[in-house]
Amino acid sequence: MTISKTQQNKLQKHAEQIAQILQKNYPSPKTELNFKDEYQLAVAVMLSAQTTDKKVNQVTPALFEKYAKWSDLALATPADIVPIIRAVNFHIGKAERLVKAGKVVTSLFGGQLPHELTELIKIPGVARKTANVILQELWDITEGIVVDTHITRVSQRLGLTTNDDPKKIEKDLMLLLQQKYWRNYSGAVVLHGRYICTARNPKCEECVLHTVCPSAFKI
Repeated sequence: MTISKTQQNKLQKHAEQIAQILQKNYPSPKTELNFKDEYQLAVAVMLSAQTTDKKVNQVTPALFEKYAKWSDLALATPADIVPIIRAVNFHIGKAERLVKAGKVVTSLFGGQLPHELTELIKIPGVARKTANVILQELWDITEGIVVDTHITRVSQRLGLTTNDDPKKIEKDLMLLLQQKYWRNYSGAVVLHGRYICTARNPKCEECVLHTVCPSAFKI
């Protein structure tokens, strides 16, 4: 849908208000996935698709104990990994991608993750969302905005996008928000959506965005 320049300016001011409130109330948002190094974060993020961070944190200790680095995964088979990660959703497909990722990172990148989004997405199991999380959490590099189910829901309720496709939502947000806010928005909205702006029974009375949210108490 095409909007006028006036509407675009109004939306950008709205987005600026939201970004400032989030930055004030979530000054240093961090992932709730447990990790000790870049390998562990990348694997945890790959496992987190359609699965809660809590569930991922339950399976990764055993996984990392047996497979401590990318080269270990490269020598494994999906059948080796499936029993360890069975508690996460889509564990069979994820096990297959972890083995493939181990082989690619070892052979193509020498066992170290690249620091560019275009290179990261060459790794099996690493789509744009995962790559954005890795870049932001590990190296504070912001090439885009993370779009997961929480960011999709909250951004729609805030009136910042009407799209459902993650790529289109990210494009909408990047056009509305100044780049200096991208990192904070990515982390803050995940936490806000997880604990306040929940899918069912959002806690509007506790929401710091209540005064600027067009959906407050209307859901």
